[in-house]
Amino acid sequence: MERVSLDDLEPSEAADGVHLALMAGTDSMNVQHFEIEPEAVVEEHSHPHEQTGFVYEGELVFFLEGKEIVCGPGDSFAIPGDQPHAAENRGDEAVRGVDIFSPPRENPSWQEE
Repeated sequence: MERVSLDDLEPSEAADGVHLALMAGTDSMNVQHFEIEPEAVVEEHSHPHEQTGFVYEGELVFFLEGKEIVCGPGDSFAIPGDQPHAAENRGDEAVRGVDIFSPPRENPSWQEE
């Protein structure tokens, strides 16, 4: 069993104000922690991985298929693979949560080498 603590993470800044860190993972999935500062934007993108997640602090606005979907503390979400999506933090506090990707993300472009 692998155990990873938030205290052990060294996040990378994937975009201005968007901090990501890979956590535990297996051959089938991995877990990523995210912290998105106020007014930070995750530009529209897609990836082949299914993405589910959980927001535990703050409020994140997702953009999918022309709709705005707000996720706050206690909300979970699911994004199908290859689905274009974007997100932004319109609040005045950081948004924190976790993502689970399947299949796992290997060497994401934002991760420092």
